[in-house]
Amino acid sequence: MIEPDIADPADTSPRIHDARAALQQYFGFREFLEGQEAVIGNILSGRDSMVIMPTGGGKSLCYQLPAMVMDGVTVVVSPLIALMKDQVDALLNRGIPATLINSSISMSEQMERINGLRQGDYKLVYVAPERFRSRVFINALRTVDIALFAIDEAHCLSQWGHDFRPDYLRLHEALEPLGRPQVVALTATATADVRSDILKHLDLRDPYVSVSGFARPNLSLNVTQTKRHEEKYERIKRIVSAHKTGIVYCATRKRVEEVIALLEEWGIDAIAYHGGMDEKGRERAQNLFISKEKDVAVATNAFGMGIDRSDVRFVIHFDVPGSVEAYYQEAGRAGRDGEPGYCELLFNFADTKTQEFFIDGSNPTFEVIRDVYQSLLNSADAQYEVQSSIEDIADRAGLKNDMCVSAALGHLARAGYIERFDIPGKRIRGTRLLQPNSLARDLKIDRKALEEKARRDRSKLKSIIDFCYADKCRQELILEYFGEADPTPCGTCDACRNQGTAPPREGTAEEVTIMRQALSGVARMSRRLPDGTWEGRFGKGRVIAMLTGSRSREVLDAKLDQLTTYGLLKPMGGSGLVHLFQELEKHGLVQVSGGEYPLLTLTTKGNDVMRTGSGPRMRWPALNQKASPHKPGTVVAEVAAQELGFDDVLFDKLKRLRLALSQSEGKPAYAVFSNQTLEFFTRLKPTTIDAAKKIRGVGEVKASTYLPEFIRLIAAHEKAGR
Repeated sequence: MIEPDIADPADTSPRIHDARAALQQYFGFREFLEGQEAVIGNILSGRDSMVIMPTGGGKSLCYQLPAMVMDGVTVVVSPLIALMKDQVDALLNRGIPATLINSSISMSEQMERINGLRQGDYKLVYVAPERFRSRVFINALRTVDIALFAIDEAHCLSQWGHDFRPDYLRLHEALEPLGRPQVVALTATATADVRSDILKHLDLRDPYVSVSGFARPNLSLNVTQTKRHEEKYERIKRIVSAHKTGIVYCATRKRVEEVIALLEEWGIDAIAYHGGMDEKGRERAQNLFISKEKDVAVATNAFGMGIDRSDVRFVIHFDVPGSVEAYYQEAGRAGRDGEPGYCELLFNFADTKTQEFFIDGSNPTFEVIRDVYQSLLNSADAQYEVQSSIEDIADRAGLKNDMCVSAALGHLARAGYIERFDIPGKRIRGTRLLQPNSLARDLKIDRKALEEKARRDRSKLKSIIDFCYADKCRQELILEYFGEADPTPCGTCDACRNQGTAPPREGTAEEVTIMRQALSGVARMSRRLPDGTWEGRFGKGRVIAMLTGSRSREVLDAKLDQLTTYGLLKPMGGSGLVHLFQELEKHGLVQVSGGEYPLLTLTTKGNDVMRTGSGPRMRWPALNQKASPHKPGTVVAEVAAQELGFDDVLFDKLKRLRLALSQSEGKPAYAVFSNQTLEFFTRLKPTTIDAAKKIRGVGEVKASTYLPEFIRLIAAHEKAGR
């Protein structure tokens, strides 16, 4: 299936202006993150949409903000009940009326909240997918004016995805009785097959499709081959000691408990999270981690989906995951703040047996489904109901894998042979036969589809095993897996490091220029102290984000996009700069401070190199710099060349003149000229009105009103200098 073209970001609804006002009013942000504006514009224009946006990219805002601009209610389908309350609380704290409906509240309370939706008391309601099993619930929801139906973690509806949840398949059936409202499906990781599945199952109408890049250059992805669990424990101890805050993922509950016990022995206070804990225990553990009361979590893969903690510095996989998608989604929970994150997969081929067990459990054969159905026929009561646990059904069917029974029941339910129902006062669910006269041997189940899903799941496991054994860049392999064209090596993973670099040498003229520009970026984001030394204000990740022109919230909110070094080294990409800064740090040109929030600082040696270009002999990374988009002779190119000659004294003079002019007119200083424009003046030192008018931020009105005085000041400063 060919995905629809992505619309021109400029082709958005006029209501995007209302969205900008809402962005500031409700969320406190000045600018949209990269990709958000086009998505929100198309949603506000009324189009169904599918949004594939990496973890930390701001998916939630893509439906939360339209909810505040559109008339009616936005229904958000979210798979994890434990996270709904946190999401709703966060919205309420922003003054956004929101609520939730799931199995944790009584039916009377659900109806009361639906009545509130009907009366306009809420703009958003988070709903668990299993609620759509209930015809009563769907009929009640029909009375609500639904503006937007947002499906979060949409990969859950694809059998080809890594986290298939049968309840998601009911969503398409629910849309019709709800009047087929506008739909937006969102997820962080989806291959082309999964994207096609989402579009097909939801039957999106003329959909706008946004697929953001999957690259996470701030993550160092590593695979360590291990022979014994003792080696894994030693690696965990070292990584936790070095990086402090993070998540250790384990394949089973038993392994979670083993690792937690070891961490306690080492004096490391951590939380455990797995399906064997009761709901309150899981919620408490999750809250301790999100609130930063605990900095280490040991968990099964149920932990992390939607976890809003940006300072996770490491993610360890104790066992091999079942797919590349699962691995990358979980590893991607590190470094959501843009700062470096360390990810390590502890690989032992013997561990793949656990994943094979899971694959067998989620892919029952036709024969297994038939045996489960026959067991239900044999044990049903006069009302054609079976009130037995999964374990009891498995025993009667002669099966050892309880997962297999659950999956078989799912297939029977989707084929219309049974339905599952809640039993009041019991933790188990009952099963009702809908076609009790149908014989087991006559079941109409698509055998080819069963075989194809099992084949794909085994293929996914093979892909992650190949990933573990490969000697190619880890990030490059993942981007190829998700279909990105021409990915480049990251320079920070174990495979890249093992391949080594060239011997130390003098840099070429181009390399030295790039190095000086990188150092200048550090200077622009640092504070010059009276003794001539520098004090860092931002971490390495933020500096790299600024130099590559990132539109991340952290960059925009700190107004780093107003620096003249912003985007200066965008053609290199984040991976090239990560490697370059490793070398600069090694040779003492920059240094990273200690403490809870490490800051990148220019050293005295780095300042000298930035000014003179007399760099050290070092192992120059493969910078992979493509041709610059800036043509010779443009102002941006001139700034790139003259950036290194920043005149602090002139800049202060220009700011004082701007302040005097703004105060005389009763205007804010930026209304005269922005800091960015003053920095251009400082570097280019224009001597004529025509030359200055070529600088960004100087229009005709400002040129005639303010420019002459600035030209005179620059000329006087230059004359005094001579």
